[in-house]
Amino acid sequence: MASRFLKFSVFLQKYRTPVLIASCGGVFAANMFYHVFPDMSYRQLYQAWHKGELVTLSEKLQDVFQQVLKDYNVSSSKNFSAFASFGFHPVGAGVPWLPAGAHIGIPANFNSTVDDLSGITNRTIFINGKAVEWDSDTGTALKEALVFSPEAQKFAIAREIARLQSGGPVMSSAVAPFCLGGVWVYSVVLKQVFGLHAGPALFRGAVNVLALGLGAVSYLLASDSVSQWIDYNSDRRAAGLSRDYAKGGIEFYDKILSRNKTLRSLMGQKGEEMYAPSGNLFPAHLLQLKHTPYTSRREWIVTMLKEDKPRPCALGLRHDVTMLNAALLQGRQRAEAAAARSRSTDSSEQAHVGKVRNATFAFYMT
Repeated sequence: MASRFLKFSVFLQKYRTPVLIASCGGVFAANMFYHVFPDMSYRQLYQAWHKGELVTLSEKLQDVFQQVLKDYNVSSSKNFSAFASFGFHPVGAGVPWLPAGAHIGIPANFNSTVDDLSGITNRTIFINGKAVEWDSDTGTALKEALVFSPEAQKFAIAREIARLQSGGPVMSSAVAPFCLGGVWVYSVVLKQVFGLHAGPALFRGAVNVLALGLGAVSYLLASDSVSQWIDYNSDRRAAGLSRDYAKGGIEFYDKILSRNKTLRSLMGQKGEEMYAPSGNLFPAHLLQLKHTPYTSRREWIVTMLKEDKPRPCALGLRHDVTMLNAALLQGRQRAEAAAARSRSTDSSEQAHVGKVRNATFAFYMT
């Protein structure tokens, strides 16, 4: 047994660089698999079914999805596809610039409106083995939390588009291999600091264990930081499309917080362990969060609206039209002034100025 371990140690020492590259590449490939082939993995997992039949996305939600793609100014809508998913808010996977594209799942409750709750009440939801009674107080509260306005629906879809369009899956998948490489760096640096490269095997093994521990802590902290940055960046891009999208984002997170509070009361002890009284998700443990706090994401959008900063949006046409009108007016005034000055010239010069004035008007009107 000791000889096998020794041979394995010698092998790692001799080929540590190729082994490290292969290990990091394998971890990255494993994390990216369902984003590279979302139609064969992620979509099959989240696809909605009803009575043994595959649920198709309604024409209404197809139109909403295409409108959001247009508002987001997606260059090629063929890189994105939508499907009917289970759950209560949109989900997505894939990388738009890869052949399989990006797939976004839209839940059935997005078909519901205040006047028509068929997308919610025709579904049976079991919590702790009991079906939710939609006519009860908690059932009514849950219904209200699952109905979103068109603006909130568009924000929720745009948020997923922004996350996938900005390369969120690639960044998330790169955290683990990066930290795995960090374990090797920790090990080399610690051995160099303590002079253990030629020291006893027991001490070198202890340093390797310490390096693994530091790598694990680095992974937990880095994955949370990257996840939160992606969430906030997605919110910023989606809310930045227009004020309507920003207001829809506030409503979307208000409804999520209300839904979580209702589920906390319905699920009893398990709900109290999963959801905070505010509606946020409790951390998985001391070093890792389950999700970016919904309250902070909502407050960030509220602050964005209050500051009313210029945002990079595809719908900011009002400012463009104002600038265009000002340019046209300024061009007209210049042309009239030039025409007034030209009246004192001879006929040939007047004809020349007339051509210049016509060219000026044609330029500003295009």
